[in-house]
Amino acid sequence: MRDFADKVAVVTGGASGIGFAMAQRFADLGMRIVIADVEVDALGAAGEQLAATGTEVLTHVTDVTDATQVQALADVTIERFGAVHVVCNNAGVGGGGLSWETPLETWEWVLGVNLWGVIHGVRTFVPLLIAQPEAHVVNTASVAGLTAAPFMGPYNASKHAVVAISESLHHELAMMAPHVKVSVVCPGWVRTRIFESERNRPAHLAVPEDPGRAAMNGLLQSMVETGLGADDVAGQVLDAVRSERFWVLTHDAEDDFWVEAVNRRLESVRTRTNPTTALPGQ
Repeated sequence: MRDFADKVAVVTGGASGIGFAMAQRFADLGMRIVIADVEVDALGAAGEQLAATGTEVLTHVTDVTDATQVQALADVTIERFGAVHVVCNNAGVGGGGLSWETPLETWEWVLGVNLWGVIHGVRTFVPLLIAQPEAHVVNTASVAGLTAAPFMGPYNASKHAVVAISESLHHELAMMAPHVKVSVVCPGWVRTRIFESERNRPAHLAVPEDPGRAAMNGLLQSMVETGLGADDVAGQVLDAVRSERFWVLTHDAEDDFWVEAVNRRLESVRTRTNPTTALPGQ
C-alpha cells in the first residue's frame, strides 16, 4: 500500500501499547482511525489524544473474544466511514504457568483474546477488505509464535496459532484476492503493559491470586522494560504495509535472547534433535 491519506484503519487492542502506537503512525499519514479496546477509560483517552491532532477517529468498546462484538465493530466502521482498508488484529493478553497447573480459565481467557480475537477479526473484516482496490491485514503474534519458552503454554499456543493462521491467509489471498496483503508481527521484548493483562480479565474467568505467577510476571515485566518502544514496532509495521512484507520480526541483533531462541529452535527442527532452551536473562 502506498497511498494512506483518507483511508481507514481499524486497530483492536488500540488503547495502549503497540496498538495505540500503530494507530498513531497511521494517523500521521492522514488515515481515519477506528480504535477498539475492552478498557473503557484508556480507550476514551486514546481517542481524545488522536482527535487532538486533527485525526478523524472513532472509538468502540469491543471484546474481541465475542464474534458479535467484532461484527458490531465492523458495522460502526462502515456506518461512519463507508470502508476499511487496514485491519490490525492486535488485542492480546499474557498468561501462563506450568502447563499442567494453569487453570482452565486462563487457557480460555488467553486463547479467547489472542487466538479467537484474530479469528473473529479475519472472518469479519477480510470480506470487507477484498471489496477495496488495495488493503492489508496485520495480525499481532509474537516471537512466542516462533519458539516456545517454558511457563508460557497458553500464550505460546495462541501465538503459534496466529502465525499459522496468518500464513494460511497469506496464501489464500494470494490465490483469491492478491490485492489484499498480510503481515504477521512477531515482537520480542517491547515496553508495554502485557504483564498487567490481569486488569482486563473478565470476572467469569477470574482465578485465585497465585504468588508464584505474580513473581514470574514481575520478573518478566522487568525484562519488558528493557525492550523496544512500542513506536519502534509500529514503525516496522508501517514499513511492512508499505512494502507488502509478510514477516515483521522486530528484533534482529545477534545477541538478542529471542533471536537466539528462534535460531536454536529452527536448528533443532533441521537436525531433528530435542529442543533446548534457556530462561530469559540467562
